[in-house]
Amino acid sequence: MRKWFSFPLKEGVTSHQAHCDLPEGTFERECGKEGFFGPATHMYHQHAPTGWSEWEGDLRPHAFDTNKVEEVGDNPMAAPLLMSNPNVKVRLWRCNTAMKYLARNGDGDDCLFIHQGSGSLYCDYGHLSFTDGDYIIIPRSTNWRIEPDAPVTMLMIEATHGSYLNSDRGIVGEHAIFDPAMLEHAAIDERFIAQQSNTETWQVLLKSRDSMNRITYPFNPLDAVGWKGNLTVFRLNWRDIRPLMSHRYHLPPSAHTTFVANGFVICTFVPRPIESDPGALKVPFYHNNDDYDEVIFYHRGEFFSRDNIHPGMVTHHPCGFPHGPHPKAFAAGKKHAKKETDEVAVMIDTRMPLDMADAAKQTELDDYVLSWRTPPRNA
Repeated sequence: MRKWFSFPLKEGVTSHQAHCDLPEGTFERECGKEGFFGPATHMYHQHAPTGWSEWEGDLRPHAFDTNKVEEVGDNPMAAPLLMSNPNVKVRLWRCNTAMKYLARNGDGDDCLFIHQGSGSLYCDYGHLSFTDGDYIIIPRSTNWRIEPDAPVTMLMIEATHGSYLNSDRGIVGEHAIFDPAMLEHAAIDERFIAQQSNTETWQVLLKSRDSMNRITYPFNPLDAVGWKGNLTVFRLNWRDIRPLMSHRYHLPPSAHTTFVANGFVICTFVPRPIESDPGALKVPFYHNNDDYDEVIFYHRGEFFSRDNIHPGMVTHHPCGFPHGPHPKAFAAGKKHAKKETDEVAVMIDTRMPLDMADAAKQTELDDYVLSWRTPPRNA
């Protein structure tokens, strides 16, 4: 990989390097294109860019609590929709008992993030055990079902009319962040063979073009005796992710990309040491990210850039306005009292704006937009 050097323009008072040694009394804001991959300018403000006192209109930052989302039936293909655009649909699904039918998504690949619970997944490719913190990638039109060992709550992220791909890790190499060799795939094992049946009636609930189809078989369609190829169902746990780090520079979220799909990426924030260099920012920098909506699902731990967030909550920051750490987190970062993060979170960055669905609107925290409110300096 290579690129030409560029020499950015400078006006007024700036830092020597972005995100480090900010001029005294200033707040840095990054205005970027293409989600941290395109051209960018760093502004240095006298006041926090999120220091609004009031907000009118729908382009505000949102937060909602999926713990309060009502359960609607037992079909994962009809799980409550949280948000969507033409490239992605995000749902929340809970399952307490073994599925007696198969699900199949004809509209795109599925990424299942197991927020709570454990169990077994059976699919066309075989059997795969799972636990909390697992990502499970299911190719489009794969038959699958789960048998929970403990009640399961999962975030379902559909790559609508698309597929999940690995991210290009550039000069750090393909084994950085996670080694593809440790991915676990579905296997034709004893448990898979044992669940096969030629006498029972099975139904497949197929979602296609956002409509449901019910297909009945006089046998269990999960009847494969073998397969070969490089397409399958596989899982990755956040505990196996080894994040890129720099003790002298706060890396952008794009450094933590886990999966790439058409029009969006999925990133994973896992525990890591906080930057130790005295001049480096210790919390995410203020930024616009004018081309992407940003969504974060909080899985566990204490998220270090904001307070009053607990596991199961979601924040949604539409593109087009500055956002960044809450005032308390920014102040704590300056003190550098905390030496490492302990949060685990799933971030979804989408190129097209997301529409919030009823399940999100009904559990929204109305005062979240004012959680950055602080008195102006010298007020």
